[in-house]
Amino acid sequence: MRISRLCVPDNLNTGQQLELQDDNAHYVRTVLRLRQDQQIILFNGLGGEFLASINEVSRKRVVVSIVEAIDRSVESPLHITLGLGISRGDRMDWSVQKAVELGVNNITPLITERCVVKFKADKKQQRLQHWKNIVQHATEQSSRTVLPAMNEIVAIDAWVQRQEGLKVFLDPYAEKSLAELKPDAMCVTLLSGPEGGFTEQERKIAVAAGFIPVRLGRRVLRTETASLAALSAVQMLWGDFV
Repeated sequence: MRISRLCVPDNLNTGQQLELQDDNAHYVRTVLRLRQDQQIILFNGLGGEFLASINEVSRKRVVVSIVEAIDRSVESPLHITLGLGISRGDRMDWSVQKAVELGVNNITPLITERCVVKFKADKKQQRLQHWKNIVQHATEQSSRTVLPAMNEIVAIDAWVQRQEGLKVFLDPYAEKSLAELKPDAMCVTLLSGPEGGFTEQERKIAVAAGFIPVRLGRRVLRTETASLAALSAVQMLWGDFV
């Protein structure tokens, strides 16, 4: 029987007793409906995981005991950074969730000229926390033990200057394909645009920062398709889809 997994923001050690925080306690109590002596897998996103036994479930608290450390990893040998042009609503949520399942290590939401989503100052952090929650839940579901980073929302021109490894931006009008390239030290940075794609100025900024324009076939892909197709392709070429 599959044991449910839970990401917790704590240092974890065998023999430790741990009281779960509010959201996790609610999940164990109300969603999973676990009872005393049942088991759950805990991990803190830093690698590895721990088998835990439920000691107490009440309205006030949920307490577990860590029984055993499990040395397990499903991480790809390829380190993938994704700069993702912000798209509307469910499209962005879908892209973030599936990127985690496909093994991305680092995601940065990017403000671009054709970005149709406009953030007020008080809403930006709220939206970022929403995406962080999606990252956590996707990590739990996909059995990953390392929590991908969801970084602060930034403008594309600032982000491209800070990237390393093989730097690729997805452009349906490019001439090169991914199969013509090779990663630098097993690190790949992908830049994917929003609805409407990149402007000509953004293309120039990316190229000046060392990004290589790459096409994914001869068809124009929607924003939520392009990033996931690229992640699958790089995992097939250089990662763990083999």
